[in-house]
Amino acid sequence: MNVYMMLLGGLILGLIVGYILRLLYAKTHIKSAEKIAEHLIREAKAVAETKKKEGLLEIKEAKEQERREFDRESRERRRELQNLERRLNQREENLERKVDILERKEKDLQNRDRQFSIKEKSLEELKQTLTKEREEQKKTLERISGISIDEAKRLLSKSIEDEAKRDSVAILKRIEQDTKEQAEKVSKEILSIAIQKVAAEHTTDITTTTVSINSDEMKGRVIGREGRNIRAFEQAAGVDVIIDDTPEAITISAFDGVRREVAKIALSRLISDGRIHPARIEEVVDKVKKEMEVTLREIGEKAALDAGVPGLHPEILKLLGKLKYRTSYGQNQLQHTLEVAWLAGSIAGELKADISFCKKAALLHDIGKAVDHEVEGTHHQISADLAKKYNESPKMINAILSHHEGIAEPQTPEAFIIAAADAISAARPGARRESIELYLKRLEKLEKLATSFRGVTSAYAIQAGREIRILVEPEDVDDQGAQVLSHDIAKKVEQELEYPGQIKITVIREVRAQDVAK
Repeated sequence: MNVYMMLLGGLILGLIVGYILRLLYAKTHIKSAEKIAEHLIREAKAVAETKKKEGLLEIKEAKEQERREFDRESRERRRELQNLERRLNQREENLERKVDILERKEKDLQNRDRQFSIKEKSLEELKQTLTKEREEQKKTLERISGISIDEAKRLLSKSIEDEAKRDSVAILKRIEQDTKEQAEKVSKEILSIAIQKVAAEHTTDITTTTVSINSDEMKGRVIGREGRNIRAFEQAAGVDVIIDDTPEAITISAFDGVRREVAKIALSRLISDGRIHPARIEEVVDKVKKEMEVTLREIGEKAALDAGVPGLHPEILKLLGKLKYRTSYGQNQLQHTLEVAWLAGSIAGELKADISFCKKAALLHDIGKAVDHEVEGTHHQISADLAKKYNESPKMINAILSHHEGIAEPQTPEAFIIAAADAISAARPGARRESIELYLKRLEKLEKLATSFRGVTSAYAIQAGREIRILVEPEDVDDQGAQVLSHDIAKKVEQELEYPGQIKITVIREVRAQDVAK
C-alpha cells in the first residue's frame, strides 16, 4: 500500500512538474508570437500608408482630368452659344427687313385698292352705258331685220347646224375614202387569197328525195294491201311517201335530211329485195338507221380530217356528219362549214392569228343546225350550248355566238375572223338561193325604206337587190344633203334589213331647166 501511495504521489508530482514546464514553454512561445505579430502590424501599416498615398495621387489625377474635360466642354458650349446668338441676330435683322418690305407692299396695295375702286366705279358706269347702247342696238336691229332676237338665234343655230352637218359628212366621206384606200389593198389580198383556196359546189334547198323504180307496178307493192306497207314505212322511217303519177319514181318528203336519206336507202333495198311487208320494212329501216349512225360518224371524221381539226368529241363528229343532210338557202351545211373552216384558217394565217382555234370554231359555229328541228332556240345559241356541253372555252363560245351580227359582240380577233369567213361563204355568188317570194319581199321592203326619207321621190332596187338608186327633189335636197341622205339610208338599211353581201346606195339629184318659146 505504501508502494501505491508512492506511485500515486510520484504521478501527481510528475503531472505538476509537466504542467509547470508546459506553462513555461507556452509563455516563451507567446512572447515570440507577439513579436512576430508586432512586426507584421508594422509592415501592414507601412503598406497601407503606401496604398493611401497612391490612392490620393490617383484621385488627384482623376479630378484634374475631369476638370480639363469640363473646361473643354465649357469652351465648346460657349462657342455654340455664340454661334447661335449670332444666327439669331441675323434672323432678327432679316425679319426686320421683311417687315419693312411688307409694310411698304401693304401701303402699295392700299393705294392700288383706292385706284381700283375708282376704276371699278368708272367701269360700272361704262358697263351700264354699254348695256343701254346694246339694248338700243338690238331694238334697232330687230326693227331693221323684222325678226326677233330669239328667231335670229334659231336661224343662226340652224344655219350653223346645217353647215356643221355638211362639213361632218364631207369629213366623214374623206375619212372613209382614206380608210378604204389604205385598207382595201390589204383586205382584198387577204380575202382573195382565202377565197381562191376554196372552190366548192352547192346544192339546192330541197325537202324531198326521189327513189327510182323499174316499173309502176312496184308502186302498188310499196303501197300494200289497203296501204299497210306505206303506213308501216312512214311510221318506221318518220317520213312522208308520195306516190303519184310521176312515172317510175316514188317521192320521199321530210324536213330532216338524215331521216330522208335513211328512208331512201331502206326503200331502195326493199324494192331491190322484192319482199315488202310491215315486218320486213321495220327490219330494214332499223338496220339502215344503225348503219347511218356509223356513216354519220365517218362523215364527221372525214370532215374534221379535211379541215385539219383533230381530237373532236365523238358526238360532235356525229353532229358534223348530220350537217351533210342539212341545207340552208340551198347551201349544203357541211360544205358551208368546211368552207368557213378553210376560209377562217387562211385569213388567220394572213393575220397571224390562232389558225387551229379558228378552224375548230368554224367547224362548231353552225353545229346547232344539226339538231335545231329537235331543240328550241336559234342555231347559234344551240351551237354555243353544245360547245359548252362538251367543255369548250368561253373564247370558243363567244366566237360561235358572235358569228351573226347583233347576237353577241366579238371579243377576240378570232371571233371577227369566224364572222367574216361565214359571211364570205354565205354571200359568194351562187352559194345560196332564196325563194322568189322572199326575194320580192326583200326588194319591196328596201324600196319602201328608201322612200320613207324626206325629199325622196322614188327608189328602184336593181342588180338583184345589191344596189338601190334613189331619186330626190333638187329643191329639197342639195349636193351636200344628197351625201347625208345616202349615209342615213345606208345606216337604216343595216339596222332594219337582213341581206347577203352588201347593198350599194346611190342618190341621184337631177336639176332640169326649161322654158317656153313664144
